[in-house]
Amino acid sequence: MAVFLSLLFAASLGAQELTEPQNSPEGQSFSERLTWSFNGSILFFPEDNGNEGDPAPVLPSAGVNLAYHIDGRYYVELTEDLYFTDYAWSVKLERAVPAAIENRSAFVFGFLTGIQAIVKFPVNDTWSFRVFGGPAFDFRVIALNTHHPDDFGGGLAHDAQLQTDAIFDYFWGKGRWLLPVVGGGADFSINEGFLLGLDLRVWIPMYKMWSGEELPAIEGWRFGASLRITLR
Repeated sequence: MAVFLSLLFAASLGAQELTEPQNSPEGQSFSERLTWSFNGSILFFPEDNGNEGDPAPVLPSAGVNLAYHIDGRYYVELTEDLYFTDYAWSVKLERAVPAAIENRSAFVFGFLTGIQAIVKFPVNDTWSFRVFGGPAFDFRVIALNTHHPDDFGGGLAHDAQLQTDAIFDYFWGKGRWLLPVVGGGADFSINEGFLLGLDLRVWIPMYKMWSGEELPAIEGWRFGASLRITLR
């Protein structure tokens, strides 16, 4: 992540000869430096579970972002994206796997929270593009599935409560909630009040470096495409 942010900084310095820097926020109050935006996303959680899970989740998501203008083309942004999906526990794989609603043991409500540095590159008065990256966290609320109230008893392979407990321990153990994010986007001027933006994001499963699991290469990665509206 440090290398990525260093590249962002170097790229922004190189781009200063191509574009004029944006107006400095010097003299503005704290609140005047803040910009709100709202986004709708499609999130893709790729999986490689063989026959142990249902198809990889492709999820709608709603989010809100709050950016602070540091100086020139530099910003820092807080992001929050909400999603929900279903999981079961694979005794064979010893980990949580995506599940269709009829097969789930737990309902998962996720809060993808990010803190990212942004470098913006204005192209002209109409549009600009940006690159960003920083730490992000998947804070999951994990609830017992009540869709099949008779699915209790018979050990971990069949007991929904035991599986929900195992899913909770898995997602909150060994830092599996830590998912740094990198990405890029573009903003287009709609009018004096709004910008229309497009974001492409990747969340990196850094926990695979220390969790000790033999996971498929694609396991744990997240991808997202977003449309955002920014209040100018």
